[in-house]
Amino acid sequence: MKTVLVVEDNRDNMDLIEEILEDEGYAILQAFRAEDGLTILKKNKIDMIVMDISLPQMSGLEATRHIKADVETRDIPILVLTAHARETDRIAALSAGCDDFLTKPIDEDVLMTTIRKFID
Repeated sequence: MKTVLVVEDNRDNMDLIEEILEDEGYAILQAFRAEDGLTILKKNKIDMIVMDISLPQMSGLEATRHIKADVETRDIPILVLTAHARETDRIAALSAGCDDFLTKPIDEDVLMTTIRKFID
């Protein structure tokens, strides 16, 4: 079973993403702050990360830079899932090392197609 780490500070969004991924057979680990996501990442085998940008304290982009700078974790695909829908947000995310970029509201089919592209 593939494991996806979801870093999302909004409980409703977290619950929706978890429901979608579990229905598709993925194991989910949750972090509501980027710092917690980095800790979880060090202690578990993660196949993919779904990362929000706007998080309390450390941003999702800063967390991505940490993940991509670490030889142990840099090959884990990171999908940004954010309400920030401007082109400059997409460019910033990809420049930080994110592998793909989706905007909220969540489109279940697009989300699953994107995740499968990286880990199936």
